[in-house]
Amino acid sequence: MFAASFFHLMLAGYTLTVVVETTVLLVGLSRRHPVRARLFAGVWLTACTYPVVWLVLPPLLPDRAAYLVVAETFAPAAECLLFWLAFVRPLPPDRRATTRDMLAVVLANLSSFGAGELVYLFVDPAALAG
Repeated sequence: MFAASFFHLMLAGYTLTVVVETTVLLVGLSRRHPVRARLFAGVWLTACTYPVVWLVLPPLLPDRAAYLVVAETFAPAAECLLFWLAFVRPLPPDRRATTRDMLAVVLANLSSFGAGELVYLFVDPAALAG
């Protein structure tokens, strides 16, 4: 029972994260990335980091404050690296566009963190789990 509820909650959180982060990336990434790439990045980047944030870090960091610091440092750093490797490195150098891209990835993560904290404050996790 707990496992099913946990994974329902994880899926709800993943969906919220993808919606928030993809929205920010659609608006914030530089114009050198087509809309299709921005949409893909919103789903793919979260898919790469979300399991670590939800499954790996909590048992290692039972203190919520420590967990949040590590998770919310890991996720944007890892996503910036992944985005750069997949979407920026193959392009001609453009420092301004790359800076904008990295800031967009960080802002996307901060936005989804904020949305998650609002859910944490105002929504009963049992209601999300179904």
